[in-house]
Amino acid sequence: MTDSLIQQLVSELDDFGITCELSQASLMVRHLELLIEKNKVVNLTRITDLNEAVTLHLVDSLLPLSCEAVSVSEGDRFLDMGTGGGFPGIPFGVMTGAHGVLIDSVGKKVDAVNSFITEIGLRRLSAIHTRVEDYALTHGGSQTIVLARAVAQTNTLVEYAAPLLSRNGLLIVQKGHPEQSEIEAGVRAGEICGLSLVSRETFELPRGLGHREVLVFRKVAKSRIRLPRKVGTAKKSPLGV
Repeated sequence: MTDSLIQQLVSELDDFGITCELSQASLMVRHLELLIEKNKVVNLTRITDLNEAVTLHLVDSLLPLSCEAVSVSEGDRFLDMGTGGGFPGIPFGVMTGAHGVLIDSVGKKVDAVNSFITEIGLRRLSAIHTRVEDYALTHGGSQTIVLARAVAQTNTLVEYAAPLLSRNGLLIVQKGHPEQSEIEAGVRAGEICGLSLVSRETFELPRGLGHREVLVFRKVAKSRIRLPRKVGTAKKSPLGV
């Protein structure tokens, strides 16, 4: 079963122009196996079919790597906002070799993700129990990439990412079917926070498993307001609306 999942992952990524070594695919499939086992005691995913999980967790997490605006090296530092069961952070770390911090506000999820990281042997990744606003207070400008996969409205994500990103750093937002009004609010929030939308690409997952959009914002200027705002403010009083 494991071998077939590895081959499925390599093949599906290849269809998006993403080259995945068998050794990398093996690590990512191992992550899925650990996730499904841990999910019996900690709610980490609703997807329990491994073939579907390969597509909906792994391939979906890596779609940004097929975007022309996204270039990642081992010297980059990325932050995964709201990692949940380790997505997209663990697959992104496996494929890029970059240093990654995976944060979540739920302690049990962070504990699970750290156990996965240790088991797989990913020394450049770590999971931290914190809120993104709190992390930004002590790690401003520390990231070249911030990842956000279906965790909040785009304008809120722009505000969260802005104080974390270094100059020319990228916020990569993954969405299903975002309304045009959400995109426009994200662009307006970017004008306030110093981020500019530089790419929007659409994808169809294999076997009709879903439509995805990847939005890429670049940090091009300083924020016009003091960031981060207090915890919860970005959702209660969103920018750009």
